[in-house]
Amino acid sequence: DHLSKAMSQDGASQFQEVIRQELELSVKKELEKILTTASSHEFEHTKKDLDGFRKLFHRFLQEKGPSVDWGKIQRPPEDSIQPYEKIKARGLPDNISSVLNKLVVVKLNGGLGTSMGCKGPKSLIGVRNENTFLDLTVQQIEHLNKTYNTDVPLVLMNSFNTDEDTKKILQKYNHCRVKIYTFNQSRYPRINKESLLPVAKDVSYSGENTEAWYPPGHGDIYASFYNSGLLDTFIGEGKEYIFVSNIDNLGATVDLYILNHLMNPPNGKRCEFVMEVTNKTRADVKGGTLTQYEGKLRLVEIAQVPKAHVDEFKSVSKFKIFNTNNLWISLAAVKRLQEQNAIDMEIIVNAKTLDGGLNVIQLETAVGAAIKSFENSLGINVPRSRFLPVKTTSDLLLVMSNLYSLNAGSLTMSEKREFPTVPLVKLGSSFTKVQDYLRRFESIPDMLELDHLTVSGDVTFGKNVSLKGTVIIIANHGDRIDIPPGAVLENKIVSGNLRILDH
Repeated sequence: DHLSKAMSQDGASQFQEVIRQELELSVKKELEKILTTASSHEFEHTKKDLDGFRKLFHRFLQEKGPSVDWGKIQRPPEDSIQPYEKIKARGLPDNISSVLNKLVVVKLNGGLGTSMGCKGPKSLIGVRNENTFLDLTVQQIEHLNKTYNTDVPLVLMNSFNTDEDTKKILQKYNHCRVKIYTFNQSRYPRINKESLLPVAKDVSYSGENTEAWYPPGHGDIYASFYNSGLLDTFIGEGKEYIFVSNIDNLGATVDLYILNHLMNPPNGKRCEFVMEVTNKTRADVKGGTLTQYEGKLRLVEIAQVPKAHVDEFKSVSKFKIFNTNNLWISLAAVKRLQEQNAIDMEIIVNAKTLDGGLNVIQLETAVGAAIKSFENSLGINVPRSRFLPVKTTSDLLLVMSNLYSLNAGSLTMSEKREFPTVPLVKLGSSFTKVQDYLRRFESIPDMLELDHLTVSGDVTFGKNVSLKGTVIIIANHGDRIDIPPGAVLENKIVSGNLRILDH
């Protein structure tokens, strides 16, 4: 009986293997067909993209289900996550400019502004006094270069979605003291959820093919940066580290203390990879966390956690920190690992429904997941101020308000705020799109003493409104609430219908 059971299990796994091989063959044929539609000048990079996709797809077929064994997950050892205060306490060397000259700043710029109702690259959305994310980034680095008489370059990783619009806008920085480079991340085909075959029929990404392609997440940076030739260029110029962050994280400025720690490590042994992490609050249940796994630091994302352990993963007590996606990575290490094909990142399977109703999946990877492939990696627990992402108009309200002051492209929390935590802001669906949001605020309210704001329904704010404590404003369906100019709302719940009429 045991024997027949074993044989049937064996048979089943052989059957699975045959199906897998057939599927890989079919996908290979489809990709070859797509490649034949590439023009001669597209051929080389299309072939690279499709080869990269095939490798990823092969791995996807090999690994099923959550890729971590929960039993092996341990808290990281004490010294593997250092407090920022300790790193800062070491001070700065006299030759700070020579340390800065070893740095390249890379911003992840592949995303569109769609979640905030904008067309085009997210980095071109106005954030503060007419300045876009990109403007602020350029101002920060220009300020650095002028202050220390250095030459820190800015590199943008674009996607095929953002490349053209971004390049057009770059001309306006020609006279800035920042060299700006761009490279494109790969373009991979989305696959049909049922058949697992590519949706695309040819290389074009216009017309009915617009939705057939996707940029495969920021984990693609290692291969794309290497393939673009920029990695070798910078190594040739004597650069040693890249500082990578999301362009929508306004807290991700170049930190001289962390850079000094990398270049002049206290124990003489250099880190190849540093991940900035910060303490979780109740609002951060989703971020990936650093764990110890098979003797290495490893980033674990919520998608990799077996369902039975998701609540434990989200708990603030067991996993106290999360990844800000501010990363400091050795260029030489990236080159070595890329050439050995040794960068191992878990696959994130992202399910989407296209406009026509077709269910597809896209295979992605995350840049921080590679931490386990590098030697001597380290987490640094940084203040929350280094994590200031703008994902929604609720975030936009915070960064536009008097909670922050802007100086040389950097936002800092206002001295006038009594407590260092950021208020919790939830704006309802009438505020989702940037243009609707802007229309609903005649001016941004004074929020220095705000703890919590919830707004739902058709609500508008007049000029010079002041919000304090906990303010909840709920307009019922069909009703409208206009908060009059100059109103001061402190610990108030406003609901129903409120129209202030001029007479």
